[in-house]
Amino acid sequence: MSPSHADSAAAPALQAPPPEAVAADVKRALDEDVGSGDLTAALVPAERQALATIVCREAAVICGEPWVTEVLRQLSPTAQATWHVRDGQRCTPGQKIVEIRGSARELLTAERTCLNFLQTLSAVATKTARHVAEVQGTHAAILDTRKTLPGLRLAEKYAVRCGGGKNHRMGLYDAILIKENHIAAAGSLTAAFRAAQAVGPRASFIQVEVETLRQLKEALDAGVTMVLLDNMPLETIREAVRMAGGRCSLEISGGVTFETLRACAETGVDRISVGALIKDVKAVDFSMRFAQRPVEAAA
Repeated sequence: MSPSHADSAAAPALQAPPPEAVAADVKRALDEDVGSGDLTAALVPAERQALATIVCREAAVICGEPWVTEVLRQLSPTAQATWHVRDGQRCTPGQKIVEIRGSARELLTAERTCLNFLQTLSAVATKTARHVAEVQGTHAAILDTRKTLPGLRLAEKYAVRCGGGKNHRMGLYDAILIKENHIAAAGSLTAAFRAAQAVGPRASFIQVEVETLRQLKEALDAGVTMVLLDNMPLETIREAVRMAGGRCSLEISGGVTFETLRACAETGVDRISVGALIKDVKAVDFSMRFAQRPVEAAA
């Protein structure tokens, strides 16, 4: 499949997941949808060519190009795609996103899987962009969480970046977040943090979750440099910012809604993690339409 880009100069610089991860996502999706073969597409003559256009029916931030490209690579390697809106860019209702020219049979089989990736990932990017805009002018960055669809974490976290958000840890393997159950099992916050420091070089960061100002003081006394304030009311968060005095970065999580987001950001915290960026999204409405007249096969 040979993609081309109508507006590549305006596209933001975004690093997609590794190609092998995208390919694995697509293979799983095609296995469950196509199985042993597309019985309906087989009704179309094998030599028939088509020009298909994917349109977004609502305002959105687009995300999903690598997955659409990979669907076509696996199903229709000779297809030609021209992208009019790139990942991370906004579209208006009814705007043309991509045009694809190729085998009618193959494009019919690819249709739903392409749209499924676009509708899900664009939903995450769009919701993230809304949250990022809401805290504009404050010190706070918007982050995701590990509340992702099993098997699609890298894709959904990429979508968060497309929307202007930042990623928290990718999984349990790359960073340490000491939560209430870790503290209970270790005996104390300080004991858990000291144990984390022993394996620190393997982690991109060590963060400690606190639920009270007393725990925050213990964390500061222990030398913790990243603290997550869990489910604290605004007045307590403001006091936590005052107590920390810049000695550590402060993140808030839990109980944050879009309605309270701006007020949370204005407390002076550094980061706000929002699980709803991924787990509470409504799919964006996309449609693929074929040109009315068949496209002649290339000579």
